[in-house]
Amino acid sequence: MNCTSCGTGGCNKLNVFNWLSDIELPPGQKPFRIVEVRFKNTRKEFFRNTENLPLKEGDIVAVESHPGHDIGIVSMTGELVRLQLKKNQLKEDSPEIKSIFRIARPADIEKWESVKALETETMIKSRIIASSLKLQMKLSDVEFQGDGKKATFYYTAEGRVDFRELIKKLADTFKVRVEMKQIGLRQEAGRVGGIGSCGRELCCSTWLTDFKNVTTGAARYQNLSINPAKIAGQCGKLKCCLNYELDNYLDALKDIPDAVPLLTQKGKALHQKTDIFKKTMWYAYIDPETNRVGPADSWIAIPAAKVKELIELNRKNERPPDLLEAGYNMEEDEPDYSDVVGQDSLTRMDKKKKKKKKRKPGHKNSSAPK
Repeated sequence: MNCTSCGTGGCNKLNVFNWLSDIELPPGQKPFRIVEVRFKNTRKEFFRNTENLPLKEGDIVAVESHPGHDIGIVSMTGELVRLQLKKNQLKEDSPEIKSIFRIARPADIEKWESVKALETETMIKSRIIASSLKLQMKLSDVEFQGDGKKATFYYTAEGRVDFRELIKKLADTFKVRVEMKQIGLRQEAGRVGGIGSCGRELCCSTWLTDFKNVTTGAARYQNLSINPAKIAGQCGKLKCCLNYELDNYLDALKDIPDAVPLLTQKGKALHQKTDIFKKTMWYAYIDPETNRVGPADSWIAIPAAKVKELIELNRKNERPPDLLEAGYNMEEDEPDYSDVVGQDSLTRMDKKKKKKKKRKPGHKNSSAPK
């Protein structure tokens, strides 16, 4: 879908719902003069509407740049922009906020579309040039300015890169002003986009604008396996979604004691697993002969509150009786259905029909004439 033909951007990258758009301003108050403009992929900037243009979300505008002008799509207007400025710690009179020149003319849009069509070919050629110079860097994206006078090359690198020779060759090859911009691996994934393991578009390319620190502790608190192949995203870093439910897990863990061994008159029981939201902990006795715990069907489910009681008894050098005899085992409720698809077998269509036997001529039920 063409990103310039609809108000949502087509690609649905970092779209915004302006929940203040239907609220009328008090009498005498003028509309907020600063608007948010979206450019390629995840880049957004604020611009000042000095000409008092009647702008709305989805309008294509020509904005101030250096040198020349750039073309972008208005993504937010009104009082919500004022809140976004505070969130980004940007003052209304900041010199970083540039001006909007005009609503884009047909000639501006035509030029913009023509330079955007060159970005893929430019990316391929620039990677060949960087490879020929043996630079330890990866060019991940190219963005042309709306008037075609400047091209920004986004790259990732582990260390410092001397790309002065690269800039000269890129400028001579493409006849534009070259700007190199280093980005992180998360920002690269947001610009390139893709589909996550959940089956949805990447959060960093659709709505996530700030990247918070993610640690393996977030996975441990949620009882997730520390497997890099499962908890890492397409950027190679830990998935941002590991932080989404972390606060709920931390609140639930406040009522759950530490997973320490329990000493009973029958023997020593080791912690096996915990259901955080059901507040249930599973323990298993150690077999004195093999010095190993028993199979999963021998595990004992104990409420977290009663585990605290047992830990306090152990601290007083007291050993309770067998966990089962003490009545600590919990029986899980069985579901009142046996099949979630309407009591039907999933293989019901796989049964082969029996072939009818052909009747021989002269059979007593045969319809052959006598």
